[in-house]
Amino acid sequence: MPERRTVALVTLGCARNEVDSEELAGRLAADGWELVENAEDADVAVVNTCGFVEAAKKDSVDALLEANDLKDHGRTQAVVAVGCMAERYGKELADALPEADGVLGFDDYADISGRLQTILSGGNVEAHAPRDRRKLLPLSPVERQQAAASVALPGHGDAAVTPAEAPEDVPADLPEGLAPASGPRAPLRRRLDTSPVASVKLASGCDRRCSFCAIPSFRGSFVSRRPSDVLNETRWLAEQGVKEVMLVSENNTSYGKDLGDIRLLESLLPDLAAVDGIERVRVSYLQPAEMRPGLIDVLTSTDKVVPYFDLSFQHSAPDVLRAMRRFGDTDRFLELLETIRTKAPTAGARSNFIVGFPGETDADFAELERFVTHARLDAIGVFGYSDEDGTEAATYEHKLPQDVVDERLAHLSRLAEELTAQRAEERIGETLEVLVESFDEDEDGWIGRAAHQAPETDGQVIVPADSAEGLGLAPGRMVSAKVVDTEGVDLVAECLFEEAGR
Repeated sequence: MPERRTVALVTLGCARNEVDSEELAGRLAADGWELVENAEDADVAVVNTCGFVEAAKKDSVDALLEANDLKDHGRTQAVVAVGCMAERYGKELADALPEADGVLGFDDYADISGRLQTILSGGNVEAHAPRDRRKLLPLSPVERQQAAASVALPGHGDAAVTPAEAPEDVPADLPEGLAPASGPRAPLRRRLDTSPVASVKLASGCDRRCSFCAIPSFRGSFVSRRPSDVLNETRWLAEQGVKEVMLVSENNTSYGKDLGDIRLLESLLPDLAAVDGIERVRVSYLQPAEMRPGLIDVLTSTDKVVPYFDLSFQHSAPDVLRAMRRFGDTDRFLELLETIRTKAPTAGARSNFIVGFPGETDADFAELERFVTHARLDAIGVFGYSDEDGTEAATYEHKLPQDVVDERLAHLSRLAEELTAQRAEERIGETLEVLVESFDEDEDGWIGRAAHQAPETDGQVIVPADSAEGLGLAPGRMVSAKVVDTEGVDLVAECLFEEAGR
């Protein structure tokens, strides 16, 4: 009998990392590893790190050190770093953090089982050597798609052909040559929880060159997944009990440009919404400068595709946006939001903003305040600028004193908290379709999310237990509820018994 090998995956960062962890779990399970939930119960603890900003990198280091402590009083024998921070820093991270028994890059994922076995057996796996992943594929998007098979793309998964009885339909109107070669394919993925919500990677990498962002250097150029793979992964997730899928990538509005059709998302969304068992399809990470009328129409009018707009504004003062290598201004952004709300008055909208960018004047900051005040966003993330290794902005002059950055961060954060609470109050009286996710003893109610709320970031809906009595609610059920109160950005809603949950 083969020796029992156990592994735990600890995931930090964004939803894209969660997909990558489930792909790693699929690879390991396929090679006989037993997946366990807690690192202390595992022979190997694999920490999927985030390398986006300083706070996230610190959290990743802390998680690695915490896992390393388990080696002194638990089953854990090895701690391995994977993910964005490992890819971005590689050997530098290994030298600075000898507590990690291995630092593996994306190129190691295809043989993650072998790498972990070597480390567990006391062998040495050379730390990943970072490189600019933008240079691994051709500049031309179409040529890049043809060469993508030679480059590691976490979360895309090496798919395996499913049994003959699996459904064989693929999205309608596929560009020529994009149908799967030999029938539908199942994702190389293993779910790590039982949540009724799961993310699906639409693409990897980014072709934008925002001056503050290092992500393209370690995630690479933009590469779309084939529609058939996205569709079949969604089918598979529905079979696992998933009710909501969230499409993730560094930039979903670019989907299809390397497949010969920049409007491919518009044709894919109705097919995803039609998957049996799926109640809700959500699209995240939208670039304002790339929004187009057809995409807005599909997002606001397609049954089961939620009118949710996760728009990456970052700022609204023109001079700051130009320095960021981005486009737009306050009035154009407000016009975009107005266009969306004309088509879907209760649409959800959220964004993130950077304050204290090099050269940001008092007038620029006031312009950002003007936009945030008038935008009526449901959720707002605010970050203070800090230099990121290898970015253009790190070389800029006219850096603001840290106390000014901190002051602006605190001011805009307070304003954002007030404005999003006001926006939540505007929803009192609305009828929502709530996806139930858990029961909270402290709240004495069911916790779920409405169409305008993405997982983790946008607040939640609390459904008091007494208002749901007799409905038999459980995670994964959808229920109609009317908003009667708010708690900050969270909504309190009572079930409408005449519209039973499903």
